[in-house]
Amino acid sequence: MKAMIGRKIGMTQLFDDKGVEVPVTVIECGPAVVTQIKTQEKDGYQAVQIGFDEMKESRMNKPALGHFKKAGVSPRRRLKEVKVDDVSQYSLGQELKADVFAKGDYVDISGKSKGKGTQGIIRRWNHGRGPESHGSKFHRTPGARSGSSTPGRVFKGQRGPGRMGYVNVTVQNLEVVLVDPERNLMLVKGAVPGPKKGIITIKSTVKMNK
Repeated sequence: MKAMIGRKIGMTQLFDDKGVEVPVTVIECGPAVVTQIKTQEKDGYQAVQIGFDEMKESRMNKPALGHFKKAGVSPRRRLKEVKVDDVSQYSLGQELKADVFAKGDYVDISGKSKGKGTQGIIRRWNHGRGPESHGSKFHRTPGARSGSSTPGRVFKGQRGPGRMGYVNVTVQNLEVVLVDPERNLMLVKGAVPGPKKGIITIKSTVKMNK
């Protein structure tokens, strides 16, 4: 399994050989570095920790700074651990660029979705609304959520108003349309989670449904 950390730049469009418009998302994919390697013998599983988005040493505390110095790399703002099938192909301090993936690969991309703030039940859960007539006093409110005497309380898990968005979302089976290693850019077909400049994780897909 291949993995990488990137930053969502935005969306644009390309045209394929037949002149069909293809919506694509532009991702700044690297450069990233391997900051830690976990093995089956020592940790019980195989994984690599990848660092992305370089930052100043003065903004890093001593324990974290020691972690990066052990790997022989400059401090990174973002760290992500990903499980891999074989850690022997990685080494501490190894630099990873966009050419980790190639055109035609299929990937799964995870990231935080856009935050929508506090929303009511109509937008958050797609509930129906009350009458829109002038005399009605029930338009967009939740209404009754439990019986008065039996059970006399609201059961856990009832849908209600609250914060919407800003949760981890994974979009599977996205095709890599173009890779530009010189500029560390990767273009994938379709939309990916999160706002512009949001940090995302790219992995080899687990479902090959072409």
